[in-house]
Amino acid sequence: MHHHHHPWPLPSSPTPLLLPFLLSLFLSSFLSPSFSDDDYLQLYKVCSTTRQFSCGNRNISFSYPFRHQDSPPQCGYPDAALSCNDTDHTLMIDIGNKTYRLKDDNIDYATVVDRDFVGNPCPRPSENTTLGPAPFEYTDDDVNATFFIDCPTNLLSPLVSISCLENIAAGRQSYYWLGNGRLPYGQMNTCEISFVQVPTTRTAFDQWTYGHYAEALQEGFTLKLTAEIAVWCSACNGSGGVCGYESSKPTCFCSDGSATDGSCDKTGVSVGVGGLVIVSFLGLFLYRRKRRNQLSPVLLSRRASSEPISSKKDPELGDEQQHYGTQVFEYEELQEATDGFNASNEVGEGGFGTVYKGNLRDGRTVAIKRLFENNFRRVEQFMTEVDILSSHRHPNLVSLYGCTSRRSRQLLLVYEYVPNGTVADHLHGPRAREEGLSWPVRMSIAIETAEALSYLHAVTPPIIHRDVKTNNILLDHRFGVKVADFGLSRLFPLNVTHVSTVPQGTPGYVDPEYHRCYQLTDKSDVYSFGVVLVELMASKPAVDITRQRHEINLAKMAIDKIQNEELDQLVDPKLWRQSNGEVIWMIRQVAEVAFGCLQEEGDMRPTMKEVLEALRGIQGKGSNRKKGAEAGDAIAKDDDCSLQRERPQHSPDTVTTIWESRLTTPNASV
Repeated sequence: MHHHHHPWPLPSSPTPLLLPFLLSLFLSSFLSPSFSDDDYLQLYKVCSTTRQFSCGNRNISFSYPFRHQDSPPQCGYPDAALSCNDTDHTLMIDIGNKTYRLKDDNIDYATVVDRDFVGNPCPRPSENTTLGPAPFEYTDDDVNATFFIDCPTNLLSPLVSISCLENIAAGRQSYYWLGNGRLPYGQMNTCEISFVQVPTTRTAFDQWTYGHYAEALQEGFTLKLTAEIAVWCSACNGSGGVCGYESSKPTCFCSDGSATDGSCDKTGVSVGVGGLVIVSFLGLFLYRRKRRNQLSPVLLSRRASSEPISSKKDPELGDEQQHYGTQVFEYEELQEATDGFNASNEVGEGGFGTVYKGNLRDGRTVAIKRLFENNFRRVEQFMTEVDILSSHRHPNLVSLYGCTSRRSRQLLLVYEYVPNGTVADHLHGPRAREEGLSWPVRMSIAIETAEALSYLHAVTPPIIHRDVKTNNILLDHRFGVKVADFGLSRLFPLNVTHVSTVPQGTPGYVDPEYHRCYQLTDKSDVYSFGVVLVELMASKPAVDITRQRHEINLAKMAIDKIQNEELDQLVDPKLWRQSNGEVIWMIRQVAEVAFGCLQEEGDMRPTMKEVLEALRGIQGKGSNRKKGAEAGDAIAKDDDCSLQRERPQHSPDTVTTIWESRLTTPNASV
């Protein structure tokens, strides 16, 4: 059967089919009969005056998105209702379906404790702590404690038993683990409750260390307001409006009895038919203009460099700004934040541009990526990155705070600042220390990167990163992973198995099938991740022309060494010498996983989900070492690119012992 390759449109490109959907969305959102102008005027008055209450002998003042429990729900976010405990006069807040006690009156950067844990000598966590949508996010001080409740008593380290929840008569025990959300065992089905995650703060580490379990949970965790909310509310207040929340979104109530999702100077979309008509024409206008832009990249490039500096409200990013909370920055603020893009603030340089450390006016330290030039391809990459990072959140993906207008004098992206450099820096770059990274750190980097890629491949439609490499894996102070650089990424159509594309990427990491067939699949990321795994073992760059000719390419070198059982000649000598038998066994297993990822034929490689499961199993001391040993060979199939294939030669311990169910390849070409 012939394959049909369709260029996949970026989500920022409206199509005629999208316009009726947008119209129906605005009809449902803005023609709601539940509120009249009088109602909005009443909310404007009430919400502007109910910003304080008394609790005991204290007067508590607060601002949006908080509201008092007894005030109208439209005065703040549903998950930010404050109240006073009548018994002990402590401040309480409802988030999701739980009530928390605030440890002090600092609301904007709050330390909160689950009410069920307060005063409880032996808390029993039974459900995950979830923050739901904005307005809150965790802070850098928070780490996850993972609980396994009412389990068999024979579970091993690294789990720590909770003595007060022990049931000796029934032979049951409960455990916790401070593994930053990395789960030590693939299967914990024998526990009554498994994998319950509760955030805890780093200041509680001493309590955990000394076994003060209840006290540690009662230290709580910290929350901060998301920056987008403050930016939006500031604009609303600045236009004379009052910040509120209605129809499941932030709403600015105006003094004339109207309400808007922007600010009261009518830059937002006002409630009513007039606003709807304007939006309809705007949508059609943007669609036609984008068509024109796509037909004339040269014109776009010229216009991009000569347009005036962006305003806060970018018509091309407007929908995304409202829907995703993407902030549009002015060029001057970012120029000021980097001291005029001073070379002393440079923290890195990639294929698309230079990255600077910057300090915004609101006090945030950020990373600012300055794209090299504003040609059509750069604008496309810029919009891809904005689209993906503003609409997909994961703890191991770098957070995008905002960007300049696509017609600003320069294309700039603003991210969270990840302070500890890249994996490449620590393995063979300026941050590489004499003793090197320990094996547990390397293992957790591998697992967290695999988690990020598995997440990207699992969303709808799937996202192929296309430029996975150690230079794009950032590290925080705890060596937690943040995958970055989505400029080359592609949304992957659900109805095809691969997409024709011009090879792009970084030498040493590019899927060999790319060069032969110009095909892009999720297995292309798997190949690149295999190279990353080898780098984590070898502490060598993916390409090094100073190595012997047959070892210049690290992936080819790795396949040779693994097949010839010469792993000691591949692995970083310091790591090999320092390792005990258990770690050597783990390194061998990871080498097998890497070997599977580096197969020439994409169909022979595991999926990222299978890779993640395999790595977690290895980290959990390989309790299922023999599982899947009987799994049959993958069934090779014809496609446009190659004839019937034979399974490649494997290393002595075939890679099929690592993962289960490698009987067929579900996304092989049909």
